[in-house]
Amino acid sequence: MQNTTARDELDRQDNRSLERKAGEDIQEKIIAALLFGCALVSVLTTFGIVFIIFRVTFQFFQEVSLAQFFLDTEWTPLFAEKRFGIWPLINGTLLTTTIAMLVAIPLGLSSAIYLSEYASAKVARILRPAVELLAGVPTVVFGYFALLFVTPTLRNFLPLEVFNALSAGLMTGVMVMPTVASISLDALQSVPRSLREGAYAMGVTKLEVINKVIFPAALSGIAASIILGISRAVGETMIVVIAAGQQPRLSINPFQTVETMTAYMAQISGGDSPRGSLNYNTLYAVGAVLFLLTLTLNIVSHWIANRYKEKY
Repeated sequence: MQNTTARDELDRQDNRSLERKAGEDIQEKIIAALLFGCALVSVLTTFGIVFIIFRVTFQFFQEVSLAQFFLDTEWTPLFAEKRFGIWPLINGTLLTTTIAMLVAIPLGLSSAIYLSEYASAKVARILRPAVELLAGVPTVVFGYFALLFVTPTLRNFLPLEVFNALSAGLMTGVMVMPTVASISLDALQSVPRSLREGAYAMGVTKLEVINKVIFPAALSGIAASIILGISRAVGETMIVVIAAGQQPRLSINPFQTVETMTAYMAQISGGDSPRGSLNYNTLYAVGAVLFLLTLTLNIVSHWIANRYKEKY
């Protein structure tokens, strides 16, 4: 009788365990389905954007040849005599991006090295959020700061136009600097402490440890941060719209007014060109070039991170 009662109790416990496990399995499946749905929305949104951009771009190239687009050196799609050479816009984009990275790379890497190797833990806890706080400043603020403060200040020493690539590039570099600093800092801190201690045990100075041990070991992450910074600078809109101007020009003079691809897209999206017109379709053609450029930069960043990644 007692054996029967014990066996019944074990059966009831097994049933409860099975029911609980079945309930947990259902919950896990629901959660997995929700997460899959969220990921699917992101993927479908990306494909939708790409499809729309290249569908309208194809319509644009039904009226404008590839030779006109890639071989001409003038961009005047809104003028009576229309010219569709994309190079002045690419020139303006690359010029402001180059200036920006000349600012962002030294400042970002210096900040990362200081916070990783020189600053005390208490100072690092204060300064790192302060550096990353720059990433939260609206870019329109940077743009007006460049126009109303940086440009007037620089015009006391340099022959700048009111709208110019130099001021826009400088403020874009300040905006990009937290990206370079944050990712580079993570890369430097990921280097095992044993490498540092081994170098110090051999009597090597701190500067030599940074240059010959830590920096080479973190090179993949640092290179990826720079490429991602370039990608962000290329895609910046508000700073160049406000401070660089809207005059497409094939020039490497940073003192002059230029127009970037994003600035032109902002100009067209203002509503002056009728939807479906050739002028309006240039928005998508320029957007396609910008998309391919940033995609290439991201692929290069991913390749560098995997190619030169050190495993310990």
